[in-house]
Amino acid sequence: MAVSGGADSVALLLLLLELRDKLGIVLSVVHFNHKLRGKASDADEQFVKKLAAKHGLEFHASHRDVAEMARRQHTNLEDAGRRARYIFFELLADDGRITRVATAHTADDQAETVLAHILRGTGLAGLGGVRQIAGRVIRPLLEVRRAELRTYLRGKKQAWREDASNQDTTRMRARIRKKLLPLLEEKFQPAVVGHLATLARIASEEEAFLQFFVRLRWWKLPVQNTGGPGIPIAELLKPWVDADTAKKFPAAREELEKPLTKRLLRQIIEDMKPRRGQLSAKDIDAIFELVLHGQSGKCLCLPGGIKATRERDTIVFSVAAQTATINNRTQGKRYEHKVDLNAGEVIARVPELGCAFRFRVIDWPPKRGETKEEGTVLDRHRLRAPVVLRNWRPGDRLRPVGHRSAHKLKRLLNEKRINRWERGGWPVLTSGGVLVWARGFPVAAEFAADERTRAGVVIVEEQI
Repeated sequence: MAVSGGADSVALLLLLLELRDKLGIVLSVVHFNHKLRGKASDADEQFVKKLAAKHGLEFHASHRDVAEMARRQHTNLEDAGRRARYIFFELLADDGRITRVATAHTADDQAETVLAHILRGTGLAGLGGVRQIAGRVIRPLLEVRRAELRTYLRGKKQAWREDASNQDTTRMRARIRKKLLPLLEEKFQPAVVGHLATLARIASEEEAFLQFFVRLRWWKLPVQNTGGPGIPIAELLKPWVDADTAKKFPAAREELEKPLTKRLLRQIIEDMKPRRGQLSAKDIDAIFELVLHGQSGKCLCLPGGIKATRERDTIVFSVAAQTATINNRTQGKRYEHKVDLNAGEVIARVPELGCAFRFRVIDWPPKRGETKEEGTVLDRHRLRAPVVLRNWRPGDRLRPVGHRSAHKLKRLLNEKRINRWERGGWPVLTSGGVLVWARGFPVAAEFAADERTRAGVVIVEEQI
C-alpha cells in the first residue's frame, strides 16, 4: 500500500487492513519522500512509519530530491515526482519484496485528471484518465469520493497529514480542484465528478480495444530492413487486418483509413522512440501527410528521437542521428565492457544506449537500506572474473529470483513486451560467461544477495 500520509492513502490502508483476510493479501507499506517541503516531508515519512509500526506492517521507504531531478530532466515537479515514485515501486517488485502496489486515487482525482487533459488538449487515451490497473499498480478507489474517505477516517478517529502544496493555486491541478470543479458542481452539474469518472472508464475500455486492434495490425505489417523498419505505404493505409474483412465492408475503408493509419503511426513511433517525448496531434498530422503526399527523400524528425523518411513507396523509421541514444534499436550495435569490481565503484558508459551503469560494492547487510532506492543487488563473492556488461545475444539464458528454472532471455523480453528494435542492445551482465543480471529483471537466483551475503554489488542505471 503506497501511503503518503494524506487522508486518501491512510483511509485505503485502514480499509485494506479490514479486508486483508477476506482478500487473502499480505500488506506492507511503501512511502516515497519527494524532499519538496523540507521538515514537513520528513514529518510525513515519520508519520507513515509509525502508522505501519502500529499495525505491525513492514515499511519500505525511499527518498529523492525531486526538484533537482525535475531541473536536470527539464520537466515539471509533478511528472518528475510521479516517475521517481513508480521507479521505486518497480524496484521493490523486481527485488521480490512486493508483488503489487495499491494507490489511493479517488473519483475526484480521476475527474481532475480528465479535466486537466481536456484543457491541455487530448484524445481518447487522455480521456481515459488514470487506469484502474497499470502493470503492478492497482487503484481500487477510483469510484469513491474524497469526502467519503474523510468521513470514514473521522469515524475511526484516525489522524492524517495535510500537504500544504495542495492549496497552491498557482498550480493548474490545484486550480482545477479548488476553483473549476466546485464551479461546475455548483453552476452546471452537481454530479460532474461521477460523470467524468464514468467517461474515463468508458474511454479507457474503448482505448484498450483500439490499442489491441492497432497492435495486431502493427504485428502483421511486412517490415523491410533498410537501416530501420521500412513499411510499405500501401500497408500503412490498410485499416483492416485481412483482405476478407475489407471485402465485406468496402464502404467503411475510406472512413477508417485515416484514423486507424494515424493510430498505427503513433504506435510505431511510441514503440521505437529511445527517449521521452510527447507526440502531438500536429506531429501525427505531419507524418500522415508524408505518407499521403510526401516526396521521396523527405524526412521528419519527431519527438522522442525518431526520424521518419519517405523512400519512394516506403516509410522508414529510424533513430534520429542527432540522438546518440539507443541506436542499436535499429542498427543492432554491439558493445562489451569489462567491469573491475576490485575498484569498489565502477561506472560503465554505454553511448549506444545513451546511459551509464554504476556498479558499487557495499557492506551487507549493514548498508542494505541503501538498496531500497537503488535496487538490484548481487552477492559479490559469488561473482567470478571476467565480469562483463554487454548487449544480450541469442541463446542467453537467465533464471531470475522467483523462477524455478532458467529461460531464454528472448522469451523473458517477449513476456515483458520489449519491442524488437529495443531488445537488440538490451544490457546484461555476465560473470565468468554466465548471465547474472539483465535490465528490468530480478538478478539470477544463484547470484542474488541473501542472509549469507557479506558484500553486495548494487547496479544503478543513469542517464548521460
